[in-house]
Order: sequence, then structure tokens, then C-alpha cells
Amino acid sequence: MSMKLYGVPGSPCVRAAMLGLTEKGIDYELVTVPPPDLKAPEHLARHPFGRMPVLDHDGFMLYETQAILRYADQAFPGPQLEPATPHETARMNQIIGIVDWYLFHAWSSGISFERLIAPRFFGRPTNEAKVEAALPEAQRCAEALESLAAAPYLTGETLTLADLHLAPHYDYFRQTPEAGTILAGKSKLARWFGEMSRRDSVKAILQH
Repeated sequence: MSMKLYGVPGSPCVRAAMLGLTEKGIDYELVTVPPPDLKAPEHLARHPFGRMPVLDHDGFMLYETQAILRYADQAFPGPQLEPATPHETARMNQIIGIVDWYLFHAWSSGISFERLIAPRFFGRPTNEAKVEAALPEAQRCAEALESLAAAPYLTGETLTLADLHLAPHYDYFRQTPEAGTILAGKSKLARWFGEMSRRDSVKAILQH
């Protein structure tokens, strides 16, 4: 079996896919695609929108983080990453939707990228206006997730795709100055990330 994952290693979306593959015990090769090359013809042949990650499993090409995570869970043995009950499955899908549609833009693109990535890797100052504009939605995301989170994981007793989807975004966001205020008092989220931080996959991918 040949399994390759293409993407920018620091991307939260790529890291979510890496967490899923690792939790399933799947051997894969991470093929680094630098940001300037995402629009190169060879990458556009894998992902027509010039994004990441992209999975290549013996010639079966798949893009979009959700699709990769669900494929890994359904196609390979190992611990099941989707809940057994309709309520928990619905909650998992709801949280993944929040991450993709709202949190990604507010936490990761609006704040984490501007505070952490732009100055360190692109050599430009933080766009303070962009950060300021993202704050209300970032606060709403934190409040929504705090209200929905169960324990010890987001949907209950077992790890699911929702946990893997959120963890890389949360890990970056918590390192920003804005997180101190936005995550203040979010005790369920704090306990959840503490639980996640003890997992071997998170230690290997988010904490190295």
C-alpha cells in the first residue's frame, strides 16, 4: 500500500488529516507542498482549487479534510472515529461544520495566521484590522463550542472526527494574545484540550 498526504505541514487542515491517519495507525508519507506551489500545474492536477491537504492512496486521489478523515475511518481497521449513536453523530457533524464554516475564518485565518504565521514565515506585520474584525465571530465560536462540548471528548466518551478537526485550530489559537480573553472561563474546552494533549497523536503532531 502506498499512502501519500500532500500539504503544508503547519496547516491546521493538514494536521487534522495527519491526526486522523495516525489515530487509525495508517502509515503514510507527508509530501510537503510549499504555499507558492499550491497553484503549480502539478498540484492543481491533484486539487483543482489549489488547496490542501490531498491524499493519494494507491492512485486514489482525494481532497478536502473532511473527506480524507471519513475515508481513513471507513476504509481502514483500527479505532472507530465516528460515534455509534445518531445524537453523537449529529453533534460531531455540527461541530465539524462550525469549524469549517465559522471558526476557520475567525480563529485561524483572522487571528492565528495574522499573529503567528504572517510575522514568522512571511516577514510581514500582523494586519491588526483583520484581527479586530475577526474578534466577534471568534468569540461566538468559542461560546458555541463551550455550550456543545461534552466530556471527556467533544461528543462524549470517545474520540471522534470532531476532536481531530478542531484540535489543530485550537492549538494555534490558544497561543495568540486574543485567546486569553476569548477562551477565559471556557472550562469544558480547557478540559477537552487537556485530554487531547495526552494522546500520542497530538504529542507527535501538534507538540513536536
